[in-house]
Amino acid sequence: MKLEIASGALQLARGQTLKLRDSVGSTICAREGTVWVTTENSRKDVVLENGACFRIDRPGLTLVQAFADASVSFA
Repeated sequence: MKLEIASGALQLARGQTLKLRDSVGSTICAREGTVWVTTENSRKDVVLENGACFRIDRPGLTLVQAFADASVSFA
């Protein structure tokens, strides 16, 4: 995955979904709000609240959806 964010975080509006492809090995962190994360071919979904992070461990599609206005960052 190659992603450049100038401000250091990406803002998501309530209900907005971010699609990440081939981002295995990347880490997503919730900076504000709460987001739901699901990865292709995984039975486990993850909910991230302020300060929580998740390392994407599968290839394919990863979806990130904001429960309310949220901010996420990637490493």
